[in-house]
Amino acid sequence: MRANEGDLLLVHGRTVGQHDRIAEIVEVLGTDGEPPYRVRFEDGHETVVSPGPDSVVRHHAAEPRRR
Repeated sequence: MRANEGDLLLVHGRTVGQHDRIAEIVEVLGTDGEPPYRVRFEDGHETVVSPGPDSVVRHHAAEPRRR
């Protein structure tokens, strides 16, 4: 798993009824984009995570080029 600052981390719920959580990656602490990551969840909570197989990185879309 590789990520950059600004990417989103989607953590799938592990049990029935548990919702997915989305966090913004605010700092990459590993080398070459590898975990761990410092993330900020939608409620403002920040923590350091090493995502497991129940997580997916959604890469931040680059801004379109101007002509």
